[in-house]
Amino acid sequence: MSQSNSKFSHEESYRGNDLLAKGAAKQIVVCGTGALGSNLVDMLCRQGFTKIRVIDMDRVEIHNINTQVFGNGDIGAMKVAALKNRIFRDTGVELETVDKELTSSTLKKAFKGSDLIIDTFDNHKSRKLVYDFAKDMNTSCLHGGMFEGYGEVVWNGKYTVPNDAPEAQDICAYPLARNLVILVTTIMAEEISDYCVSNKPRYQSWAITLKDLKISGY
Repeated sequence: MSQSNSKFSHEESYRGNDLLAKGAAKQIVVCGTGALGSNLVDMLCRQGFTKIRVIDMDRVEIHNINTQVFGNGDIGAMKVAALKNRIFRDTGVELETVDKELTSSTLKKAFKGSDLIIDTFDNHKSRKLVYDFAKDMNTSCLHGGMFEGYGEVVWNGKYTVPNDAPEAQDICAYPLARNLVILVTTIMAEEISDYCVSNKPRYQSWAITLKDLKISGY
C-alpha cells in the first residue's frame, strides 16, 4: 500500500486539497489557551490550519496537565510560549503569540486582520470584551465553555455572556472531565472547519452533556 508524504493526508482525503488550502489561508485568533484553547489549537494545526494567533497571560500550573496539552516540563512557563514550542515541534506550525491581558486598549491590535475569533476565556470580563468587539465590528466569533458535565459551542449571534462564579468557588477546582474537554474541542474544530471552507457556513450552535453523552443543536 502506497503512503502519502503529506502529514495532512487523512484530512486532505476527507476534505480535499482545495478546501484544506482555504482553511490554511484564514487568520484565526484563539483567546485563552486553557483546556479548550490549547487542545483546539493542537487539533486545528493537525488539520492543516497555519495562521493562528493565541492570546493568554497565564502560566502553566500542575493542575493544567489533566485537561490541557501541556506536560510536566512546561510547568511554570507562559502558556502561549509553551504551546508555541509544542505545536512547532509536533506539527511545524509557528503560532503567533500574545502574552498580555486583553483589554479595551489592546483588543484592536490583538484581533487585527482576524477572519475568525475563538473565545475560550474563563471569565465574564474577557468574554464580554470579545463578544462586544465581534458584535461591533461584525466579525465572526465562536465561543466555547464548560461547567462540570456541560459544555457549549455558540456563535456570537446566539451567545449570552455568563456571569463569573461566586468568589468562594475557585474555577481551577471545578469538577471537569477530560472527555468533555475533547468532545467540546471536537465540535468547535468542526464548526471552525465548516466556517472556513464552506461557501455557506451553517453557524450551528451546540450543547454537549457528558453523563448522557448527548450533543444537541440549538
